[in-house]
Amino acid sequence: MPVDICGVRHHGPGSARAVQAALDQEPPDLVLIEGCPELDAIVELLGEEDMTPPIAGLVYAVDEPRQATFYPLARFSPEWVAARWALEHGVPVRFLDLPATHAFALETEQQAAQRAAYVEPAAEDDDEGNVEAGQNELPRPPERVDPIATLAAMAGYDDAERWWEDAVEQRHDSPAGRFEAIRQAMEAVRAADDRPADDPDVLGNARREAWMRKVLRAEIKAAPQARIMVVCGAWHAPALVPDTFPPIGHDRALISKLPRTKVAVAWTPWTAARLSYSSGYGAGVNAPGWYQHLFDHLSQDDPDPRDLATTWLVRVARALRAEKLDASTASVVEAARLAETLATLRGRPSVGLGELDDAAQTVLCEGSRLPLDLVHARLVVGHELGSVPDSAPVVPLAADLARHQRSLRLKPTATSQHLDLDLRRESQLARSILFHRLVLLGIGWGALAETGRTTGTFKESWTLEWRPELAVDLVEASVWGTTVAVAAASRAADRAERSKDLSQLARLVSECLTADLPDAIAAVLDALDARAAVQHDVPALLSTVEPLARTCRYGDVRGVDTARVRVVLGSTVVRACLGLPMACASLDDDAAEQMVEAIAGAQRGLSLLADSALDESWTQALEALSVAEHVAGGVAGRATRLLLDAGHLDSEAAAQRMGRRLSLAASASQAAAWLAGFLAGDAVLLVHDTVLLGLIDEWVGGLDETTFEDLLPLVRRTFSEFTRPERRTVGERLSRLGGPDSRPAAEASMLDIDQAAPAVSAVARLIGWKVMDRDGAA
Repeated sequence: MPVDICGVRHHGPGSARAVQAALDQEPPDLVLIEGCPELDAIVELLGEEDMTPPIAGLVYAVDEPRQATFYPLARFSPEWVAARWALEHGVPVRFLDLPATHAFALETEQQAAQRAAYVEPAAEDDDEGNVEAGQNELPRPPERVDPIATLAAMAGYDDAERWWEDAVEQRHDSPAGRFEAIRQAMEAVRAADDRPADDPDVLGNARREAWMRKVLRAEIKAAPQARIMVVCGAWHAPALVPDTFPPIGHDRALISKLPRTKVAVAWTPWTAARLSYSSGYGAGVNAPGWYQHLFDHLSQDDPDPRDLATTWLVRVARALRAEKLDASTASVVEAARLAETLATLRGRPSVGLGELDDAAQTVLCEGSRLPLDLVHARLVVGHELGSVPDSAPVVPLAADLARHQRSLRLKPTATSQHLDLDLRRESQLARSILFHRLVLLGIGWGALAETGRTTGTFKESWTLEWRPELAVDLVEASVWGTTVAVAAASRAADRAERSKDLSQLARLVSECLTADLPDAIAAVLDALDARAAVQHDVPALLSTVEPLARTCRYGDVRGVDTARVRVVLGSTVVRACLGLPMACASLDDDAAEQMVEAIAGAQRGLSLLADSALDESWTQALEALSVAEHVAGGVAGRATRLLLDAGHLDSEAAAQRMGRRLSLAASASQAAAWLAGFLAGDAVLLVHDTVLLGLIDEWVGGLDETTFEDLLPLVRRTFSEFTRPERRTVGERLSRLGGPDSRPAAEASMLDIDQAAPAVSAVARLIGWKVMDRDGAA
């Protein structure tokens, strides 16, 4: 029984062309392809018209979807060519590699064994007697042998890609002769491999090849007269020649009693840029766009090497013109000639990508690499995103997402795209809701971006990029539900049940609101209310105020009822206000800083709402902090400033409290902390209120030298938060203290009404007020 062993390079256009020629010259009765046999259940889908590469076979563990592998296929992949030919000609096609059900289980056992065998090194003394802990590192995975790099080095090449392209991809001999040469070369490399048999990589390949031989033996026995073609990686070709098979007992010892795990398979879209991944058929293809061009050229009946260079450079010229760069037809001809000359000088059988890049840079780009880099990703790599037919098996969650994408006209693309949404439009709001639900599920198709200068709440900006790995994320998220809405709500409820962090729960409320998940909002609010009722940590309570207030303030933009959120917010604010005075007693510096940040956040949140009851409770709590002597200086200073800014404290009262806090009887460190909390990065107060500025100047001037040196870093940090113009203005004010310009604030604020009248009238007209003269006439 004839068995044709086609050792290929995955994603090799020359290998794909050779496989195509071998299939046409001597059609087989059965095609076997390297790959896990679980793909047999969906291999028929490769013949569908809607199946457009690049695609990938996704194989994943059902109980642990993150454990997955991909088998990418491009139009220039030998496996794709072989499978499509077999399906078109009615020839059976199957996969013959080690089943994933065993491979995943073996991988899990190996990782568990490594963790069990790992013992953290004990601490050791160094030469100086200091104790140092040992490095906590797991053993590194073994390095794999790259047979192509080995052969390239033996041939005198320092670039394995270039050697393979010269020796294989652009050869024009018979397919049988090429595959025989590859098999002999790999046999020599395998013979020189001196790694031990228990090496993980060696043992893994041995198991895979033993299983492949098992499949081959079964097929030969079932149909002794049938012709079989095996398409496998070049490394495995020497091990699959029937005449050289080891005894059956040898293979049985390697593959008997292997562990199992439940797996599932599906076809998923892939991208050109991901063809360099090392999973499954990943073969380190760095230029898939070039390989596609090479495959299209080699597939012609009579390929002309000159056409290869010319057609590629025409594409380069078009891409440069799209970037508004000059690229004439005459320069394309000159670049093609230069590329052919370079290939001859370098002893290459045909023009390669290196020569074409050099020629394009020299002629089309006038020696600059930058213009070529602008079009590199588009041409050499490519932006193609494959597609699979609707009949392909997918998890229900992925099917629901696909329905949303079609209804909302959101076509996934392999390139990053920016999308601006106006939430006042129903279709745009629906898109936003979908993106927010996917974020809740951990599916990173879209990420929020800056909206620019606008401060409105009706606009959102998203950056979208579809990555093939999202197929695994969808499988993993399927445990939460069969639709995007149900799954997102279930995951949010689970996060709320597990979370003990009040601020995290408050943010989760906002996330559920933007995702339009009413049931999830109720579950999260229940958890938040329950946690807050028994929470005695005041900073934790305060940390929930701002996100909840934002939810209440901006919820009406999305038409969501926030009444329940307001109830939880109100009870949380009341609890925080009651516990705030006692929580601010006897705080150290770090705790005081955290409390200041929490108070500032709560103030920002409450300022978004027009709730007089909450404002009154909050003002009373701040007043208690401002006047109490036992409260940390930074906290008291910040409370005083908030009261002053809100109009609940006049400048004279603020000056009295500052004078008391900065008096000689007060601790210098607490006085400096009070000042830092009071100023809080805003110099406008000092610029316009010379009384407060004078008090600060008097306090600094009264410090003794030792105390001043101790407090200098804190004071400098406080004033460093001011902008340079603000610091200059404060300095000028200080230099004039006591002079004619240093009048009391009330006196300094006196205005010349006659001189100010034109400006006041202009402002009044701008804001829509009527301008009246002294007699009351308009």
